[in-house]
Amino acid sequence: MQVEVVQGDDGGFFAPQVVEKRKGEFIMKEFKYVVTDAQGIHARPAGILVKAIAKKTSDIKIKKAGDTREVNAKSIMAVMSLGVKKGNEVIITAEGEDEEDAIAEIQKVLEENL
Repeated sequence: MQVEVVQGDDGGFFAPQVVEKRKGEFIMKEFKYVVTDAQGIHARPAGILVKAIAKKTSDIKIKKAGDTREVNAKSIMAVMSLGVKKGNEVIITAEGEDEEDAIAEIQKVLEENL
């Protein structure tokens, strides 16, 4: 789900609307996780995550809860750029033909390494 602000013909904005994001027959899957590792998401766990999902065909994004910036979870530099610390919640979304497998793999990696 995404919140979308719609601009009217007169240039004004309507109240935010909740919309379901769809691409063809796929509905985006989402997973939330609170990081417990004392050092947060640093190079080692970021590398493990990126390697685990590299061959997935779904579009996979990660963001820190409360932050508007969403990055490609298949890029180690992008994942590390979020600056996720211990206690931060991350939100991972996957959309595509293997989205369920991707989310399951991500959940396993995060629980084992963070």
